[in-house]
Amino acid sequence: MAIASPSLLSLNSHLSSASSMHRSRHSARTISRRQSCHLVRARNNKINSLSVIEAKTTTDDVSEEDIVIVGAGIAGLATAVSLQRLGVRSLVLEQAESLRTGGTSLTLFKNGWRVLDAIGVGNDLRSQFLEIQGMVVKSEDGRELRSFRFKDEDESQEVRAVERKILLETLAIKLPSAAVRFSSGLARMERRENGKMLLELVDGTRLLAKIVIGCDGIRSPVAKWMGFSEPKYVGHCAFRGLGFYTNGQPFEPRVNYVYGRGLRAGYVPVSPTKVYWFICFNSPSPGPKTIDPSVLKKQAKELVKNWPSELLNLIDLTPDETISKTPLVDRWLWPVISPPPSTGTTVLVGDAWHPMTPNLGQGACCALEDAVILSRKLVNAINSGPTSVEDAMKSYGIERWPRVFPLTVRANLVGSLLQWENPVVCSVRNNVVIPKLVRLGPILEHTNFECEPSLKTNF
Repeated sequence: MAIASPSLLSLNSHLSSASSMHRSRHSARTISRRQSCHLVRARNNKINSLSVIEAKTTTDDVSEEDIVIVGAGIAGLATAVSLQRLGVRSLVLEQAESLRTGGTSLTLFKNGWRVLDAIGVGNDLRSQFLEIQGMVVKSEDGRELRSFRFKDEDESQEVRAVERKILLETLAIKLPSAAVRFSSGLARMERRENGKMLLELVDGTRLLAKIVIGCDGIRSPVAKWMGFSEPKYVGHCAFRGLGFYTNGQPFEPRVNYVYGRGLRAGYVPVSPTKVYWFICFNSPSPGPKTIDPSVLKKQAKELVKNWPSELLNLIDLTPDETISKTPLVDRWLWPVISPPPSTGTTVLVGDAWHPMTPNLGQGACCALEDAVILSRKLVNAINSGPTSVEDAMKSYGIERWPRVFPLTVRANLVGSLLQWENPVVCSVRNNVVIPKLVRLGPILEHTNFECEPSLKTNF
């Protein structure tokens, strides 16, 4: 357990006792613009607060922060919450005007829930989402190939599909209202001679940060600055949506998979009224970007028009704002070849470092693991100076790489196998491999992860 030190508390006091960020006319315009979009909305819609970040002002109209987190997605907010519970304040920069609460849901296994419990939000979420008991695999004609119960293989397993919107709002409300600055896209980064990072935002605002944590997703500007390649398209795309049943959804609490030839689908209950679904299909290229919901629904239904009707009905019951089509990408972190996740006092977390395909349901879970491990290493090192902080970041990379690289590769290979098109191979898969050879234990083994509560210790 991390122990707070006098110098650590001193570091925090700089943030809590900060003065106005800018005294110039430019600052006044910036604050006015941001006041209109700094809405931090509580999950229960009872709390609405407008806030403007305050920070220390240095010369040349550059404000200084101790820790800046780039990106207010799952990784960024989880890192900020974890740091705060350990006694360290941070500033989160988000390029959007508010929390990016679009999208559908994500499946969290027990490793994800252990992190959420450790940072104090697990119970806030459990009451809102169904616990998934198991999974069933079917062929495209509706024939059941195999079924499993999670707790038969692992009594400690916990699986729930969680709405991304509610997860983000639950994390955000654990932070002070001034902890997240919206409309703050990163335009440029520069390392100064003293080791600090100069961050220039799209609106011209400049920040000087002692520590920068890149949590800005698969197209991360921070990762690009650090020399990482763009994520690679893996050869298939996915439609996703969140069906809504006004009078209650009819499905058992289990994951339903349907496998075809070069095509697969799945759906899982999220809550008493909502069901998440996806359709994954082979495509030589991502194709043009389409956002028209009516077009997306038509394309999705055309792919599975002869499949079980419950899937087609589910697509029809999907609100327009939840349906999407995205190419699946990943980045393999080859040893020696790939850059490390940190350079100086800049470090990457989650998809910014290791984007992976969703075939194992571990993208969000691994981002949560990253957040809590990095936070604890930083808190233990932060009072020892820049060298110790850099060592902590290197230690984070050394610990996390053996975890995330194999999972990225494994998720890719599983997806490739499930996207087979050859009819003979698909027949062997459906009649031999899945019914007789697949075991659930090895599938769940990667969800083992120990995580103690993150709490500041008095001294």
